[in-house]
Amino acid sequence: MTIESSKRVELVCPAGSLPALKAAVDCGADAVYMGFRDATNARNFPGLNFDEGSAAKGIEYAHQRGVKVLLALNTFPQPESWERGTRAVDQAAGLGVDALIMADPGLLRYAATRHPELRLHLSVQGSATSYEAINFYRRQFGVQRAVLPRVLSFSQVARLVANTEVEVEVFGFGSLCVMVEGRCALSSYATGESPNTCGACSPAKAVRWEEDTEGRRSRLNGVLIDSYKPGESAGYPVLCKGRFEVNGRVDYAIEEPTSLSLLDHLPELLKAGVKALKVEGRQRSPAYVRQVTTVMRSALDACLANPDNYTPQAAWTAQLDRVAEGSTHTLGALDRAWQ
Repeated sequence: MTIESSKRVELVCPAGSLPALKAAVDCGADAVYMGFRDATNARNFPGLNFDEGSAAKGIEYAHQRGVKVLLALNTFPQPESWERGTRAVDQAAGLGVDALIMADPGLLRYAATRHPELRLHLSVQGSATSYEAINFYRRQFGVQRAVLPRVLSFSQVARLVANTEVEVEVFGFGSLCVMVEGRCALSSYATGESPNTCGACSPAKAVRWEEDTEGRRSRLNGVLIDSYKPGESAGYPVLCKGRFEVNGRVDYAIEEPTSLSLLDHLPELLKAGVKALKVEGRQRSPAYVRQVTTVMRSALDACLANPDNYTPQAAWTAQLDRVAEGSTHTLGALDRAWQ
């Protein structure tokens, strides 16, 4: 059996910078997603994201090559930052993005009322894990696509898709999150800033590195997150992926660093009716974007051409594991055979 068109399932890839956007477009993304250079997006790190000029260049580059541009406005504004949020909606509409990825009901209402022609996607930060929740966002705000949090099993995803007219987008590769997305306040205990409002679960200003002959240590606002031996690979310090002493044992107490990868299970997603496959990683390099987009494009095309006989190539898995957290991959919550 051959899927009618490779456009039936969109490959949505990260664009944390203009070079990363171009890499995704050139390597076969159907859509890229980006954010403005402020706290309106959930990857608010120095050196990332777009001002109005670079956003316009990126949108032009993508549209000239038939690639859609989605813009993430997926943090939750507070009273003092409400005007910044509405300005971002207006700015995105003026730039001609193909859709906004949003979580806050107030901003969704503003966008739906002020720019009714603008397509709206529900962000993973909206934390909608049931078709009832997704259908609510469709009724209230006209949401046309929902990005599912990484806490559902394959059977739950299929049941959800079958009970909503809203397009469903799932993460296909990238960092795994074990928290309730859009509700995590863990790092705010250490930094005083919530990722849901400031856009970064470990603000760069709170990160400190210490290095001596015994190795390297990472701290978040003074809290020791991890210690590394000389030559050991060190990850960016976030509380959920730190190593802590619990009952006399030092280990990853909450989450081990590993990446979600659905490379082996693309036929199941197609059969379920998923409309888009998302690559996580706006904080990652253009080289990462280029490598992951190339692999996922090849795999998705192979699956779409012959889903009944699809088998991922060993080289694809190896290439993805080289850029995965901890150099390993997992299915996370999707793998629940007992369901």
